[in-house]
Amino acid sequence: MPVVDGWFSGEGGEFRLLGTCCRGCGAVYFPREDAFCRAPGCAGAELEEVPLSRRGRVWSFTDGRYRPPAPYPSDPERAWQPYTLIAVELAAERMVVLGQGAPGVTVADLAVGMEVEVVPGVLAEEGGRTLTTWHWRPVPGEAS
Repeated sequence: MPVVDGWFSGEGGEFRLLGTCCRGCGAVYFPREDAFCRAPGCAGAELEEVPLSRRGRVWSFTDGRYRPPAPYPSDPERAWQPYTLIAVELAAERMVVLGQGAPGVTVADLAVGMEVEVVPGVLAEEGGRTLTTWHWRPVPGEAS
């Protein structure tokens, strides 16, 4: 179950983040914008769904060493595991998208400017449901 509907898709066996593009001016949005174009000077309201770049370059990164507060899913019965947060500048769109590193990716594995790719991930399991999201992982062959 996607943590947020319409933000990503795995259709056709290719996992992609989904954004929207204004037909009037070409501005691309993620998270998606479905009501109107937010670009200054554009009155466009025709927005179409577009798949975003699967790869990008690390813009910044850090590690999360604290349990997030509610409403974020965090099982107090489980031992806390730190996670890596990665800000990625998408290749074609030139926008920065934040996401968690794939399991096992630590800050020691990353460097600003290295190439990463978006992959499916699990945010949490609660009430018998698996909440899915996206993760970033280094492209094979990239070294920090």
